Amino acid sequence: MTSHSVLRSGPEYPEDQRPAFVKKLDRPAAIGRATSLAFLMFEKPDLARAERFWNDFGLSRVSRTDDALLMRAAGSAPAVIVARRGPKARFIGAAFEVDEAMDFGALVRQGRAQALPPGCIPGGGEGVALRDPDDHEVWLLKRWARVDPEPLPAPLTNSLNALGQIRRVNRTVRSPIEPARVGRLGHLVLQTTDFARMADWYMGLLGLIPTDVQYLPDGSPMLTFFRLDLGPTPADHHTLVIAGGIETRYEHSAWEVADLDALGQGQQVLRANGHRHMWGIGRHLLGSQLFDYWYDGDGMEFEHYTDGDVFTADHPTHYVPFATASIWAWGDDVPASMFPRKTPATLLKVLRLLRSKRMSLSRLVMVGGVADRPARPWL
Repeated sequence: MTSHSVLRSGPEYPEDQRPAFVKKLDRPAAIGRATSLAFLMFEKPDLARAERFWNDFGLSRVSRTDDALLMRAAGSAPAVIVARRGPKARFIGAAFEVDEAMDFGALVRQGRAQALPPGCIPGGGEGVALRDPDDHEVWLLKRWARVDPEPLPAPLTNSLNALGQIRRVNRTVRSPIEPARVGRLGHLVLQTTDFARMADWYMGLLGLIPTDVQYLPDGSPMLTFFRLDLGPTPADHHTLVIAGGIETRYEHSAWEVADLDALGQGQQVLRANGHRHMWGIGRHLLGSQLFDYWYDGDGMEFEHYTDGDVFTADHPTHYVPFATASIWAWGDDVPASMFPRKTPATLLKVLRLLRSKRMSLSRLVMVGGVADRPARPWL
């Protein structure tokens, strides 16, 4: 067995030091600036079943009718999930708060957006609705109302006894067995068959900053972690991730909890209540989050996380080779479900992409080669 003192996904380059063959992900001029990821919208055939999972996941109900369900986290957002009853489980779209400088009227006059009736925005406010290139709904909100936050347990890691750093003396750790209370919605991951178009659209609309750009062997961007431009205020490593792939779909969403103990006790509760585990506990490389992934009753992916990186707007974009090893630093191996299964249905999707020229054969071969390469070849 080969010794590896430090595990890395590959060399990381600041944008101005990237190799010559690595293509820069250019940022278009933005028409506005997003200040938060407000809530996600889903269609669900069984709202009661959806609520059971989200309750056990650490969210609480705001309201439920025969046709709609609103869920909130412990923070001040009036809702973080808006679920509509419909024939199948699917991701509808996402809502973002934006700064006052964004001109909603211009977007409507240009035919890019439609004004939202005030009554349809949880908590009230002003908003418009657009469609991204993959036909997801994107709502932009201003003057979104706030509610009183709910109490959260103090992080137990504040009194962590680390090697050589004793903080807890004559005291014990007794973490409660309860759902991992979600403090807020953290990020959304979308897969697309047209990475360049989706990345350009979201950067141009929301002023997003690429934090880490992952590239293929030919230097072309494949996956990017985007953060909000909050100026000198630290922003999460990523609020939106856009990943190139063989289909258009919601990958997962991530929800912040207090600390590692909350992550672990939350896992106990979800297991005890019969929910299906996907992956974790582990630590990501890009973003550094401690994570734990779960499937809801419809097979959609939801992630608990804690201890993520944050950056101010002046932090340079970094470029990293795309590799399976870049997904996690420690924990169980990345599950096979994170990558396309080699089935007749997958082959049909690939053939359609090639025929429509939405993906070249050379790019497909590169993506497949990277995905098939062992992340931990020495194990």
